Amino acid sequence: MTSEVAGYKAVAKLYNALMTGLVLTLVSRKGAEDARRFVFAHFRRQHLEKFLPGLKKLGLDGLPHAVACAQYHYFSNALGGVKTQYVAESPRKAWVRYPPPRWIWQGTAICAIPREVNEAMLHGWHGHNGVSLKNPRLGFVCTGQTVEGDAGLEGYYFEYDRDIAPDERVRFAAGERMPRFDPAAAPKLDSADWPEERLRKVERSYAMEYVRSLLPTMQELFGPEEATALVGRTACLIGLQFFEETYATTGAASFVEYLAMMQRAQGENVTVDGNTVMQQGWRLMDGVALADAASAFSAWNALWEGALAAYDRDRVLATACDGDTITWRII
Repeated sequence: MTSEVAGYKAVAKLYNALMTGLVLTLVSRKGAEDARRFVFAHFRRQHLEKFLPGLKKLGLDGLPHAVACAQYHYFSNALGGVKTQYVAESPRKAWVRYPPPRWIWQGTAICAIPREVNEAMLHGWHGHNGVSLKNPRLGFVCTGQTVEGDAGLEGYYFEYDRDIAPDERVRFAAGERMPRFDPAAAPKLDSADWPEERLRKVERSYAMEYVRSLLPTMQELFGPEEATALVGRTACLIGLQFFEETYATTGAASFVEYLAMMQRAQGENVTVDGNTVMQQGWRLMDGVALADAASAFSAWNALWEGALAAYDRDRVLATACDGDTITWRII
């Protein structure tokens, strides 16, 4: 495995854990309602930014709307390393299924996700597809949820023969079940022939988008100060808990090398001088409107503070920002 591939895998793992951990922080520290609000706002933000451009990029914008929506989730999630299945019953009814293990609720975290928090994702994204497509007849019907003990999150996009009300854009019908998925019959992208490095880079970018969305969403919902406290606490814990795994994945020989590899894997411009890592800019958040960029950076930076504490609890990560230059010094 090349160092580039190792870095992509490590970043994807860390940011996946950060998203999951933040929802758990909200459930345990703020309550299910605030966690639901965050998940809804996070996925609605992603939907508005990614859905229509993604349909076009994937070449799905000419398909019947129900089919296009289901294929969008099938392809985009699969490219991000998320297990996904797809079946089209007709031009007006197409299924998508996320078998276990669920990417977003990784590991034992799924045991702590309330039903309404999981459903907020569907309301935030799936239920808005018809609105974005200017098709008032298109809705999503959820037929199973992993957090409720079902064998996967599944449901279908359906185009009704009438305009539907806002509260019908997402329905729940536990008695229905997706037909068996046949990989050989499913549509395919040319990604099947991509080299591993390209696939891992796409998975890394998929996870990075969650961070690009969660930071501004948290600031909008809770204000910069509380958002920094909530995200920063989560980030520190994730750094502590996932350092050993991601350090082993990168194959780094020191914390300095690890920190530099993790930033380079995100496309950052990094140099190393002894115990100092310098970075020009913060490409991760380029183009993202933040209420308080310094607070968002402080919260995110807690990842590396937690990671260093796991590496050596007696060392300190001294961080300085001077214009576009970020400097980390391990002392």
